[in-house]
Amino acid sequence: MPRLHLFDLDGTLLHGTSAPVEISRQLGLEAETVALDRAIAAGRIDPPEYAARVHRLWAGLTVAHVTAAFEGAPWLARIQDVWKDIRARGDYCAVVSLSPSFFVERLLDWGAHAAHGSRFPAVPFSEPVDPAGILSAAAKVRIADRLCAEFGLTRADCLAYGDSMSDTDLFGVVPVSVAVNADRHLSGLATHSYTGRDLWEAYELVGSAR
Repeated sequence: MPRLHLFDLDGTLLHGTSAPVEISRQLGLEAETVALDRAIAAGRIDPPEYAARVHRLWAGLTVAHVTAAFEGAPWLARIQDVWKDIRARGDYCAVVSLSPSFFVERLLDWGAHAAHGSRFPAVPFSEPVDPAGILSAAAKVRIADRLCAEFGLTRADCLAYGDSMSDTDLFGVVPVSVAVNADRHLSGLATHSYTGRDLWEAYELVGSAR
C-alpha cells in the first residue's frame, strides 16, 4: 500500500525560519515578522490575525521579492532527492503549511504531488486577505484527509514531518511522525525525532516503518 508523506514548511523544510520571515527580509522588515512569528507561537495572535498583519507589512511586495526569498531561503539539504525517492517507491508527498500559498506552491516544481498554503491574494496585492482562506492546525488534518481521498489512502497510510504547534493536530492522527528540529509543542507526540539540516536523514528514520 502506498504511503502519503506530509511535510510542514516553516521550521521543517526551512531551517530556523519561516517563509514570511524570508519574504519580509527582502523588504527590510525581517524584525517585524520575527516578532509576529513569536506572537503566534506563544498564542497571543491567531493565524488570521497573523496573516492580516503580514499582508499589511507586504504592501510593496512583488513577484521578484518572492522569487528572491524562495531561492535564498535556508532549505534543508536533499529535499528534492527525498521527494524523488518517495515517487520512485510509488508513495506520495505533499506540503501543508500555514504560510502563503504563493510561496508554498513553488514546491510543486521540486517534486511534491501537492502543496497547500494559506490563500493570499495574488502578488502584488490589490485586495485584502480573506480570513476564511487562512489555514490552522486543524485545517492541516482536513487537507490530509482530502489528499487521502484523492490518492485512495487513509490516515493509517500517512506520515507527518513537522516542528511546532501547528503540527500537533496532524501528529495526533497519523501513526508515524517525525519531529524535525522541533520545539516543545511536539514533545511526546512524535514517533521519531531528528535534529539537523538534511531531510534525507530525517526521511531515513521512517524507512523501517514501511
